[in-house]
Amino acid sequence: MRRQLLMCAITTAIAGAATFAWTRSVVAGSSFLPSNAALRQALVNAPAAGGTAGGLFNGSRMWASVVNRSGEVVTTVVSTPDPTQVWPGSEAIAKAKAYTANAFSLDSLALSTARLYTFTQPGHSLNSLGQSNPFDPRQLSFGAKQGNDDKVAGGMIFFGGGVPLYKNGKIIGGLGISGDTASCDHEIAKRVRNLLGLNPPGGALVDDITYSSADGASVFTHPLSLNTFRNGVFIGTEAPAAGY
Repeated sequence: MRRQLLMCAITTAIAGAATFAWTRSVVAGSSFLPSNAALRQALVNAPAAGGTAGGLFNGSRMWASVVNRSGEVVTTVVSTPDPTQVWPGSEAIAKAKAYTANAFSLDSLALSTARLYTFTQPGHSLNSLGQSNPFDPRQLSFGAKQGNDDKVAGGMIFFGGGVPLYKNGKIIGGLGISGDTASCDHEIAKRVRNLLGLNPPGGALVDDITYSSADGASVFTHPLSLNTFRNGVFIGTEAPAAGY
C-alpha cells in the first residue's frame, strides 16, 4: 500500500511539474520576448523611426519595460547611456504600463493603455479600476539596475505608453514606455513594438491612440499632450490652464 501511495505521489509531482513547465513556456511566451540588448536598440532607434514623436524630448529619454503573459517583468532598460538622465519616476510607470496593456488584452483584442483613458475617468464604467492592482514599490531599481526582474510589479496606468505584444497572432506580453508626455510615450511604444516585429494581428495601428480633435469623441478618446504628434503628423497641444 505504501509503495502504491509513493508511486502515486511521484506520478502526481511529475505531472504537476510538466504542467507548470508547459504553462510557463507556452502561455508566457518568454522565448519570443526581446532580450535586454534588443529592447534597448529598438528604444534608441524609435525616435527616428516614423517622423517626429513630439512631446518634450521627442522620445529620446525613455524607460522601457516588458512583461510576459504572466505579468512578470522580464526586461527593463533606458535609452540613454546614463540612467540618471531619464526621469526616475518613469521606471514604475513603464512597468505598470506594460502590466496593464498585457492584463487587458487578448489574442482577439489589442488594448493599449491610451485606449483605457476615458473608461477610467470619473463618471465612466471603469473609474475604480486602478484600485484593483497597486504597484509594488519593492520591484523598483531606482536606476541602479537594468535587466531581468522576474517578478510581478503590477500597477495600473490608463494613459498612453503601454501596448500588448504578439507573436504569430497570439498575445505574449506587454511593453511599457515612459519618460516623456503620455502621447509621446505611446508613439515610442508602438514604434518599438513594430521594430521588434511584435505587432497585433490587426497591424501596428489597430490599438493606436485617438483624439477628439482628430477622430471625434469616443469611449477610447485620449486627451492631447504638449506638442502632440501621431505617426509623424502634428495633432495639437494640451490646452492651457483656465480658472486658476
